[in-house]
Amino acid sequence: MKKVYLVADNIISPLGFSTEENVENLRLNQTGIKKVDDNYIWSEPFFGAVVNNDKLSEAWDIISKDSGYTKLEKMMLISVSKLLAENSSLDITKCGVVISTTKGNINSLRDDSYKKAYLTSISKTVQDYFKLDHTPLILSNACISGGLALAVGKRMIQSELFEDVVIIGGDLLSEFTLSGFFSFQAVSPAPCKPFCKNRTGISLGEAAASVWLSSNKKNVTEEVISISGDASANDANHISGPSRTGEGLYISITKALKDAGIESNQIDYITAHGTATPYNDEMEAIAFNRAGMKNVPINSLKGYYGHTLGASALIESIIARHCLINNELFASLGFEELGVSESINVIAKNHKKELKRVLKTASGFGGCNVALIIEKEV
Repeated sequence: MKKVYLVADNIISPLGFSTEENVENLRLNQTGIKKVDDNYIWSEPFFGAVVNNDKLSEAWDIISKDSGYTKLEKMMLISVSKLLAENSSLDITKCGVVISTTKGNINSLRDDSYKKAYLTSISKTVQDYFKLDHTPLILSNACISGGLALAVGKRMIQSELFEDVVIIGGDLLSEFTLSGFFSFQAVSPAPCKPFCKNRTGISLGEAAASVWLSSNKKNVTEEVISISGDASANDANHISGPSRTGEGLYISITKALKDAGIESNQIDYITAHGTATPYNDEMEAIAFNRAGMKNVPINSLKGYYGHTLGASALIESIIARHCLINNELFASLGFEELGVSESINVIAKNHKKELKRVLKTASGFGGCNVALIIEKEV
């Protein structure tokens, strides 16, 4: 089967407007989660990770003077534009393009531009901006969207539909998403604490990211990193609650390992979904134990970014790539004491570790799950 390489990437988030800036802030254990007092987003102060509007405007002015784009569109277009500027051999007009988002321009429902709330509008915006002769694929599958987009991109290349695929992911921290999680009483009154005994719920965030996948190893200029395995399964347990046995995630993990042709003891690090809600973290701990991975170092990046929905698994996969390149692991921010019933090896402090393979997982509403094996060639 044709190999699919992670060639280059960019992240736009509260931690920075480049992947390098994001990684440096992870090294410093800096969080993007702050107390937000913005009536446009929510009527009362809450903790979340918001991209600074002034900084976004400055970055946008460098690439365009057109004000007719939404915040999410600007974040996505800036990310892809930076990816293209830093990789002169990447021609997006010849690439497959997959866009992952859960809610898209959901804020547009509040004003006269409500038609932008249709997910297809983002696809049209990207197509027009980059003058593509084909319409980008929109992938919206709850909170696994970013990871599933990487899996779909991998399969598009292996099916020889394209030699290269650009994955774009993004979501906003909006009144719509906040109201949903508040209705579940799932929003933490403080920055979230994944897998911790003292966790009190989720923190939400916003971000955008882009990744270049390629079948051509010659495009790789750093360490050779590939997506060697992927799988997705739905546990069909509940519209919002995960399986109590971790069934869907366990199936995804075991099938991804099989796709990669490896065993669970060959995984060096797990970057988990880790939302800091009671049921998600418990479910993941059960699934990792069932898969024989209770001793594998594990973290969640939600303590840095909050839950960025359709961008989350994409960003976390990008960070996994750079962990492999740099042989380093980041602390699971907010973790104090294990708060799940099954033993897992949560990373408490940043440290160096020789890494070859990473397991990236994500789970979402409706019982969806995805697992990716990201591997370094040595």
